[in-house]
Amino acid sequence: MSAERTVRVDLGARSYDVVIGSGLLADAGRRVAPFAPGRKAAVVVDETVAALHLPALMDGLKAGGIEAHAIVLPPGEGQKSFLGLELVSDRLLALGLERRDLVIAFGGGVIGDLAGLTAGLLKRGLDFVQIPTTLLAQVDSSVGGKTAINATAGKNLVGLFHQPRLVLADQDVLATLPERERRAGYAEIVKIGLINDAPFFEWCEREGARIIDGGEAGAVSTAHAIEIAVAAKARIVAADEREGGVRALLNLGHTFAHAIESEAGMDGSILHGEAVGCGLGLAFGFSAQLGLCDAGVAGRVAAHLRATGFETELSRLPGAPFTAERLVDAMMHDKKNEGGALTFILAREIGQAFVARDVAPEHVHAFLRERL
Repeated sequence: MSAERTVRVDLGARSYDVVIGSGLLADAGRRVAPFAPGRKAAVVVDETVAALHLPALMDGLKAGGIEAHAIVLPPGEGQKSFLGLELVSDRLLALGLERRDLVIAFGGGVIGDLAGLTAGLLKRGLDFVQIPTTLLAQVDSSVGGKTAINATAGKNLVGLFHQPRLVLADQDVLATLPERERRAGYAEIVKIGLINDAPFFEWCEREGARIIDGGEAGAVSTAHAIEIAVAAKARIVAADEREGGVRALLNLGHTFAHAIESEAGMDGSILHGEAVGCGLGLAFGFSAQLGLCDAGVAGRVAAHLRATGFETELSRLPGAPFTAERLVDAMMHDKKNEGGALTFILAREIGQAFVARDVAPEHVHAFLRERL
């Protein structure tokens, strides 16, 4: 494994480090102690991660003088709900956590979103630390302070910005990830190249399969990819913390992806990263249909997604058959929309994404009907 790396998210008084390395669970107590003057913490975790890694984290916290209590939840997207928020809130209050104490989100994006939102709301704001255990969470959802639960109308519609005090991206926990989870995380890695870093996309074309395969051969490539993705996101978040402008670029592929997830029922049949992978191909395909980029560019993106195992055909995704009407209806609830028009992240070339705030729904209808 390569040497430890640290990426700074520069937000003035709310700045924090993202530490990428090995053995971070064992050293977690020492690292989080500065943010827990009460020396007490609650670890929010799901059953899957708890069985694999919770003892190591609890030992690490104890070694650093932190009194830690675990709140163990069932796995799955279903926890990102009002019921999940109520459950975690009640458990945290029952533990007697005070503002000098700490909430630790230990898991993937679902746990990070739910624990972060609960921490942000409880007693008008408790500090929290992210210890992401999936590749997707390490490169994307643990960084930037977005926390949310899902609503009946769609994904991530109830939430707030609540920045963590620290992110510990322990590479050792990735060894237990199945290939499907690694691929889901890779979608958020290759997205960075497609947004504004064409040379990184070229690197992904060479190294993507190795990252997804994992193992010793892919460890160095994975650590490098995480550092590049986190650094890119940190720069964007520092420039636009609350997504008023450039941060919206990080949603490349996500307007399609969130609609797919909503229509599939958000039941875990399709992972967020799998939906994003398909969404990236759709975003470039839609850009080509609108005449914004060359069809060959969209074809190159789709070819790489297929080569790394993503399903790029809507009709073959879990949750199919979809309809253009229902997908567009789901998109109408997207948080980025303004004035009744759809907002999309589109592209003129690989590495040249931009925000389009006036996309006509009928153009999306026509594109989706063709793709379906």
